[in-house]
Amino acid sequence: MVASQLIRGVPANVITGFLGVGKTTAIRHLLESKPADERWAVLVNEFGEVGVDGALFEPDQEGNIYIREVPGGCMCCAAGLPMQVALNQLLAKARPHRLIIEPTGLGHPREVLAALSDAVRGGVLDLRGTLTLVDARCIEDDRYLRSETFRQQLEVADLVVANKSDLYGPEDLQNLQRFLSFLGEGTEKPLQVVEQGRIELDWLQLPCSFQVSSGSDHHHAVIQAVDEVELLPECGYLRSENSGEGYYSCGWRFSPEFVFDYDALFSLFSGTDAERIKGVFITEQGVFGFNKADKVLTVLELDDTLESRVEVINQVHLDWGAMEGSWIAAQADNQDTETKIFYESR
Repeated sequence: MVASQLIRGVPANVITGFLGVGKTTAIRHLLESKPADERWAVLVNEFGEVGVDGALFEPDQEGNIYIREVPGGCMCCAAGLPMQVALNQLLAKARPHRLIIEPTGLGHPREVLAALSDAVRGGVLDLRGTLTLVDARCIEDDRYLRSETFRQQLEVADLVVANKSDLYGPEDLQNLQRFLSFLGEGTEKPLQVVEQGRIELDWLQLPCSFQVSSGSDHHHAVIQAVDEVELLPECGYLRSENSGEGYYSCGWRFSPEFVFDYDALFSLFSGTDAERIKGVFITEQGVFGFNKADKVLTVLELDDTLESRVEVINQVHLDWGAMEGSWIAAQADNQDTETKIFYESR
Protein backbone atom coordinates (compact mmCIF):
# COMPACT_ATOMS: atom_id res chain seq x y z
CA MET A 1 0.00 0.00 0.00
CA VAL A 2 1.62 3.24 -1.17
CA ALA A 3 -0.10 5.38 1.44
CA SER A 4 1.42 3.28 4.24
CA GLN A 5 4.84 4.69 3.35
CA LEU A 6 3.58 8.21 3.87
CA ILE A 7 1.33 8.22 6.90
CA ARG A 8 0.58 5.90 9.82
CA GLY A 9 -2.14 5.35 12.38
CA VAL A 10 -4.77 7.74 11.00
CA PRO A 11 -7.85 7.72 13.29
CA ALA A 12 -10.77 6.58 11.13
CA ASN A 13 -14.52 6.43 11.76
CA VAL A 14 -17.27 4.86 9.70
CA ILE A 15 -20.49 6.90 9.87
CA THR A 16 -23.38 4.91 8.49
CA GLY A 17 -27.17 4.95 8.39
CA PHE A 18 -30.05 4.31 6.02
CA LEU A 19 -31.12 6.52 3.12
CA GLY A 20 -32.14 10.04 4.11
CA VAL A 21 -31.21 9.77 7.79
CA GLY A 22 -28.92 12.80 7.62
CA LYS A 23 -25.37 11.40 7.29
CA THR A 24 -24.21 14.17 4.98
CA THR A 25 -25.59 16.87 7.28
CA ALA A 26 -23.93 15.23 10.29
CA ILE A 27 -20.55 15.04 8.58
CA ARG A 28 -20.83 18.65 7.43
CA HIS A 29 -21.41 19.58 11.08
CA LEU A 30 -18.32 17.63 12.13
CA LEU A 31 -16.21 19.32 9.46
CA GLU A 32 -17.37 22.72 10.66
CA SER A 33 -16.42 21.74 14.24
CA LYS A 34 -13.03 20.17 13.55
CA PRO A 35 -9.89 21.69 15.10
CA ALA A 36 -8.58 24.44 12.83
CA ASP A 37 -5.06 23.01 12.75
CA GLU A 38 -6.12 19.53 11.57
CA ARG A 39 -6.51 18.15 8.07
CA TRP A 40 -9.49 15.83 7.67
CA ALA A 41 -10.39 13.54 4.79
CA VAL A 42 -13.82 12.15 3.85
CA LEU A 43 -14.34 9.03 1.73
CA VAL A 44 -17.91 9.01 0.42
CA ASN A 45 -19.73 6.09 -1.18
CA GLU A 46 -22.99 6.60 -3.09
CA PHE A 47 -25.56 4.13 -4.38
CA GLY A 48 -26.07 6.24 -7.50
CA GLU A 49 -23.67 6.34 -10.42
CA VAL A 50 -22.98 10.07 -10.79
CA GLY A 51 -21.85 11.13 -7.30
CA VAL A 52 -23.47 14.17 -5.67
CA ASP A 53 -22.40 14.13 -2.01
CA GLY A 54 -18.81 15.09 -2.77
CA ALA A 55 -20.02 18.44 -4.09
CA LEU A 56 -22.07 18.97 -0.92
CA PHE A 57 -18.89 18.68 1.19
CA GLU A 58 -17.05 21.81 0.16
CA PRO A 59 -13.28 21.79 0.80
CA ASP A 60 -12.24 24.68 3.04
CA GLN A 61 -10.18 27.52 1.67
CA GLU A 62 -7.10 26.50 3.72
CA GLY A 63 -6.99 23.05 2.10
CA ASN A 64 -7.64 21.21 5.39
CA ILE A 65 -10.60 19.17 4.13
CA TYR A 66 -10.22 16.59 1.36
CA ILE A 67 -13.09 14.70 -0.25
CA ARG A 68 -13.06 11.50 -2.32
CA GLU A 69 -16.06 9.71 -3.85
CA VAL A 70 -16.74 6.10 -4.82
CA PRO A 71 -20.02 6.16 -6.79
CA GLY A 72 -22.00 3.27 -8.16
CA GLY A 73 -22.99 1.07 -5.23
CA CYS A 74 -21.37 -0.67 -2.29
CA MET A 75 -17.67 0.23 -2.28
CA CYS A 76 -16.73 -2.95 -0.42
CA CYS A 77 -17.67 -5.08 -3.43
CA ALA A 78 -15.18 -6.57 -5.92
CA ALA A 79 -12.88 -7.54 -3.03
CA GLY A 80 -12.81 -3.97 -1.77
CA LEU A 81 -10.83 -2.73 -4.79
CA PRO A 82 -12.74 0.55 -5.29
CA MET A 83 -12.29 1.39 -1.60
CA GLN A 84 -8.60 0.47 -1.61
CA VAL A 85 -7.85 2.62 -4.66
CA ALA A 86 -9.78 5.62 -3.32
CA LEU A 87 -8.36 5.20 0.18
CA ASN A 88 -4.74 5.03 -1.00
CA GLN A 89 -5.15 8.10 -3.20
CA LEU A 90 -6.93 10.07 -0.49
CA LEU A 91 -4.39 9.31 2.23
CA ALA A 92 -1.44 10.00 -0.04
CA LYS A 93 -2.85 13.37 -1.12
CA ALA A 94 -4.37 14.61 2.14
CA ARG A 95 -2.07 13.09 4.79
CA PRO A 96 -5.02 13.63 7.16
CA HIS A 97 -5.22 13.76 10.94
CA ARG A 98 -8.61 12.01 10.70
CA LEU A 99 -10.53 10.02 8.10
CA ILE A 100 -14.34 9.83 7.94
CA ILE A 101 -15.90 7.08 5.80
CA GLU A 102 -19.54 7.42 4.74
CA PRO A 103 -20.89 4.25 3.09
CA THR A 104 -24.02 4.42 1.00
CA GLY A 105 -27.22 4.05 2.97
CA LEU A 106 -27.86 0.85 1.00
CA GLY A 107 -24.35 -0.52 1.53
CA HIS A 108 -23.09 -3.28 3.80
CA PRO A 109 -21.27 -1.73 6.78
CA ARG A 110 -19.88 -5.02 8.08
CA GLU A 111 -18.20 -5.68 4.73
CA VAL A 112 -16.99 -2.07 4.53
CA LEU A 113 -15.31 -2.49 7.92
CA ALA A 114 -13.82 -5.81 6.79
CA ALA A 115 -12.46 -4.16 3.64
CA LEU A 116 -10.45 -1.83 5.88
CA SER A 117 -8.69 -4.78 7.50
CA ASP A 118 -5.45 -4.57 5.52
CA ALA A 119 -5.04 -0.87 6.32
CA VAL A 120 -5.74 -1.52 10.01
CA ARG A 121 -3.41 -4.51 10.28
CA GLY A 122 -0.70 -2.59 8.42
CA GLY A 123 -0.92 0.27 10.89
CA VAL A 124 -2.13 2.77 8.29
CA LEU A 125 -5.51 3.26 9.98
CA ASP A 126 -6.48 3.34 13.64
CA LEU A 127 -10.11 2.27 13.38
CA ARG A 128 -12.28 4.05 15.95
CA GLY A 129 -15.97 3.72 16.81
CA THR A 130 -18.62 3.25 14.15
CA LEU A 131 -21.48 5.74 14.45
CA THR A 132 -24.87 4.73 13.05
CA LEU A 133 -27.47 7.42 12.48
CA VAL A 134 -31.07 6.32 12.71
CA ASP A 135 -34.45 8.02 12.55
CA ALA A 136 -36.41 6.48 15.43
CA ARG A 137 -39.66 6.96 13.52
CA CYS A 138 -38.49 4.24 11.10
CA ILE A 139 -38.88 1.52 13.71
CA GLU A 140 -42.61 1.52 12.96
CA ASP A 141 -41.94 0.97 9.23
CA ASP A 142 -41.76 -2.64 8.02
CA ARG A 143 -39.52 -1.62 5.09
CA TYR A 144 -36.75 -0.91 7.58
CA LEU A 145 -37.41 -3.80 9.91
CA ARG A 146 -37.27 -6.26 7.00
CA SER A 147 -34.04 -4.75 5.66
CA GLU A 148 -30.89 -6.74 6.44
CA THR A 149 -28.81 -3.64 5.70
CA PHE A 150 -30.72 -1.59 8.28
CA ARG A 151 -30.28 -4.25 10.95
CA GLN A 152 -26.61 -4.62 10.12
CA GLN A 153 -26.07 -0.88 10.43
CA LEU A 154 -27.40 -1.03 13.97
CA GLU A 155 -25.56 -4.23 14.85
CA VAL A 156 -22.11 -2.85 13.94
CA ALA A 157 -22.70 0.46 15.73
CA ASP A 158 -20.47 1.41 18.63
CA LEU A 159 -22.78 4.37 19.09
CA VAL A 160 -26.32 4.77 17.79
CA VAL A 161 -27.25 8.39 17.09
CA ALA A 162 -31.00 9.03 17.01
CA ASN A 163 -31.15 11.95 14.57
CA LYS A 164 -34.08 14.26 13.73
CA SER A 165 -35.32 13.99 17.32
CA ASP A 166 -37.25 17.24 16.95
CA LEU A 167 -39.66 15.34 14.69
CA TYR A 168 -40.27 12.37 17.03
CA GLY A 169 -43.60 11.46 18.55
CA PRO A 170 -43.93 10.46 22.23
CA GLU A 171 -43.36 6.73 21.53
CA ASP A 172 -40.63 6.85 18.88
CA LEU A 173 -37.54 6.95 21.07
CA GLN A 174 -38.90 4.24 23.34
CA ASN A 175 -39.57 2.01 20.34
CA LEU A 176 -35.99 2.48 19.15
CA GLN A 177 -34.58 1.63 22.58
CA ARG A 178 -36.65 -1.56 22.72
CA PHE A 179 -35.51 -2.56 19.24
CA LEU A 180 -31.85 -1.95 20.10
CA SER A 181 -32.25 -4.06 23.23
CA PHE A 182 -33.75 -6.83 21.11
CA LEU A 183 -30.84 -6.70 18.64
CA GLY A 184 -28.35 -6.78 21.47
CA GLU A 185 -30.15 -9.64 23.21
CA GLY A 186 -30.83 -7.47 26.23
CA THR A 187 -27.54 -5.56 26.14
CA GLU A 188 -28.14 -1.85 25.72
CA LYS A 189 -26.19 -0.15 22.92
CA PRO A 190 -24.92 3.36 23.68
CA LEU A 191 -27.45 5.87 22.36
CA GLN A 192 -27.28 9.62 21.82
CA VAL A 193 -30.18 11.80 20.68
CA VAL A 194 -29.59 14.80 18.40
CA GLU A 195 -31.28 17.23 16.06
CA GLN A 196 -29.98 18.21 12.61
CA GLY A 197 -27.02 15.85 12.77
CA ARG A 198 -25.23 17.64 15.60
CA ILE A 199 -22.69 14.89 16.38
CA GLU A 200 -20.12 15.73 19.05
CA LEU A 201 -16.42 15.51 18.21
CA ASP A 202 -15.76 13.47 21.36
CA TRP A 203 -17.92 10.65 20.03
CA LEU A 204 -15.34 9.97 17.33
CA GLN A 205 -12.90 8.83 20.04
CA LEU A 206 -15.02 5.81 21.01
CA PRO A 207 -13.22 2.47 20.58
CA CYS A 208 -14.19 0.19 17.72
CA SER A 209 -15.67 -3.17 18.71
CA PHE A 210 -15.51 -4.66 15.21
CA GLN A 211 -13.10 -7.60 15.03
CA VAL A 212 -10.76 -7.00 12.11
CA SER A 213 -10.05 -10.26 10.31
CA SER A 214 -10.02 -11.23 6.66
CA GLY A 215 -11.21 -8.92 3.90
CA SER A 216 -14.68 -8.77 2.46
CA ASP A 217 -16.10 -11.74 0.57
CA HIS A 218 -19.07 -9.70 -0.65
CA HIS A 219 -19.04 -9.32 -4.44
CA HIS A 220 -21.03 -7.60 -7.13
CA ALA A 221 -19.95 -6.32 -10.51
CA VAL A 222 -16.80 -4.22 -10.50
CA ILE A 223 -17.56 -0.60 -9.71
CA GLN A 224 -16.21 2.15 -11.95
CA ALA A 225 -12.75 3.14 -10.79
CA VAL A 226 -12.75 6.31 -8.76
CA ASP A 227 -10.79 8.36 -11.30
CA GLU A 228 -12.50 7.06 -14.44
CA VAL A 229 -14.94 9.92 -15.03
CA GLU A 230 -16.83 9.39 -18.25
CA LEU A 231 -16.66 12.32 -20.64
CA LEU A 232 -19.93 14.04 -21.39
CA PRO A 233 -21.31 13.45 -24.89
CA GLU A 234 -21.85 16.20 -27.44
CA CYS A 235 -25.40 16.84 -26.21
CA GLY A 236 -23.93 18.05 -22.90
CA TYR A 237 -25.54 15.61 -20.48
CA LEU A 238 -25.28 11.96 -19.46
CA ARG A 239 -27.74 9.61 -17.74
CA SER A 240 -26.66 6.65 -15.57
CA GLU A 241 -28.83 4.05 -13.85
CA ASN A 242 -28.25 1.57 -11.06
CA SER A 243 -30.32 -0.92 -9.05
CA GLY A 244 -29.89 -3.20 -6.06
CA GLU A 245 -31.07 -3.89 -2.52
CA GLY A 246 -34.64 -3.36 -3.73
CA TYR A 247 -33.98 0.19 -4.96
CA TYR A 248 -33.55 1.91 -8.32
CA SER A 249 -31.49 5.00 -9.01
CA CYS A 250 -30.98 7.31 -11.93
CA GLY A 251 -28.52 10.17 -12.11
CA TRP A 252 -27.66 12.89 -14.57
CA ARG A 253 -24.51 14.93 -15.18
CA PHE A 254 -24.80 18.23 -17.05
CA SER A 255 -22.09 20.28 -18.70
CA PRO A 256 -21.32 23.61 -16.95
CA GLU A 257 -22.76 25.30 -20.04
CA PHE A 258 -26.17 24.22 -18.73
CA VAL A 259 -27.45 27.05 -16.51
CA PHE A 260 -30.65 26.18 -14.67
CA ASP A 261 -33.51 28.29 -13.39
CA TYR A 262 -33.51 28.22 -9.58
CA ASP A 263 -37.29 28.53 -9.20
CA ALA A 264 -37.92 25.77 -11.76
CA LEU A 265 -35.53 23.45 -9.91
CA PHE A 266 -37.17 24.23 -6.59
CA SER A 267 -40.55 23.30 -8.06
CA LEU A 268 -39.17 20.09 -9.53
CA PHE A 269 -37.58 18.96 -6.28
CA SER A 270 -40.67 19.93 -4.29
CA GLY A 271 -42.97 18.03 -6.64
CA THR A 272 -40.86 14.87 -6.94
CA ASP A 273 -42.23 12.05 -4.83
CA ALA A 274 -39.18 9.79 -4.61
CA GLU A 275 -37.49 8.08 -1.67
CA ARG A 276 -34.39 10.27 -2.07
CA ILE A 277 -33.38 13.06 -4.42
CA LYS A 278 -30.30 15.27 -4.25
CA GLY A 279 -28.45 17.47 -6.67
CA VAL A 280 -25.95 20.25 -7.19
CA PHE A 281 -26.82 22.79 -9.86
CA ILE A 282 -25.37 25.84 -11.58
CA THR A 283 -28.25 28.32 -11.70
CA GLU A 284 -28.75 31.90 -12.81
CA GLN A 285 -28.65 32.83 -9.09
CA GLY A 286 -25.48 30.89 -8.26
CA VAL A 287 -24.57 27.32 -7.30
CA PHE A 288 -26.97 25.44 -5.01
CA GLY A 289 -27.24 22.01 -3.45
CA PHE A 290 -30.75 20.52 -3.23
CA ASN A 291 -31.41 17.67 -0.83
CA LYS A 292 -34.80 16.05 -0.30
CA ALA A 293 -35.50 13.27 2.22
CA ASP A 294 -38.63 12.46 4.22
CA LYS A 295 -40.50 14.81 1.84
CA VAL A 296 -38.49 17.72 3.30
CA LEU A 297 -36.42 19.80 0.88
CA THR A 298 -33.34 21.69 2.04
CA VAL A 299 -31.31 24.03 -0.15
CA LEU A 300 -27.70 25.00 0.46
CA GLU A 301 -25.79 27.75 -1.34
CA LEU A 302 -22.36 26.58 -2.50
CA ASP A 303 -19.26 28.39 -3.68
CA ASP A 304 -18.71 26.46 -6.88
CA THR A 305 -19.08 23.17 -8.73
CA LEU A 306 -17.48 21.75 -11.86
CA GLU A 307 -20.81 20.60 -13.32
CA SER A 308 -24.45 20.11 -12.38
CA ARG A 309 -25.47 16.68 -11.08
CA VAL A 310 -28.63 15.10 -9.72
CA GLU A 311 -29.50 11.64 -8.39
CA VAL A 312 -32.94 10.10 -7.72
CA ILE A 313 -33.40 6.90 -5.67
CA ASN A 314 -36.70 5.10 -5.27
CA GLN A 315 -38.11 1.67 -4.45
CA VAL A 316 -40.23 1.75 -7.61
CA HIS A 317 -38.77 2.25 -11.09
CA LEU A 318 -39.78 5.72 -12.30
CA ASP A 319 -40.11 7.09 -15.82
CA TRP A 320 -36.51 8.24 -16.17
CA GLY A 321 -37.07 9.48 -19.74
CA ALA A 322 -39.88 11.80 -18.71
CA MET A 323 -37.86 12.95 -15.73
CA GLU A 324 -34.94 13.74 -18.01
CA GLY A 325 -37.22 15.99 -20.01
CA SER A 326 -38.11 17.89 -16.85
CA TRP A 327 -34.43 18.57 -16.02
CA ILE A 328 -33.73 19.77 -19.56
CA ALA A 329 -36.79 22.03 -19.47
CA ALA A 330 -35.59 23.59 -16.20
CA GLN A 331 -32.75 25.45 -17.93
CA ALA A 332 -32.89 29.18 -17.44
CA ASP A 333 -33.27 29.90 -21.16
CA ASN A 334 -36.37 27.68 -21.30
CA GLN A 335 -38.32 29.65 -18.71
CA ASP A 336 -40.36 31.80 -21.06
CA THR A 337 -43.05 29.21 -20.34
CA GLU A 338 -43.70 27.53 -17.04
CA THR A 339 -41.64 24.38 -16.43
CA LYS A 340 -43.83 21.32 -16.02
CA ILE A 341 -43.21 18.22 -13.97
CA PHE A 342 -43.68 15.38 -16.41
CA TYR A 343 -44.13 12.42 -14.14
CA GLU A 344 -45.61 11.13 -10.94
CA SER A 345 -44.20 8.45 -8.67
CA ARG A 346 -46.09 5.19 -8.95
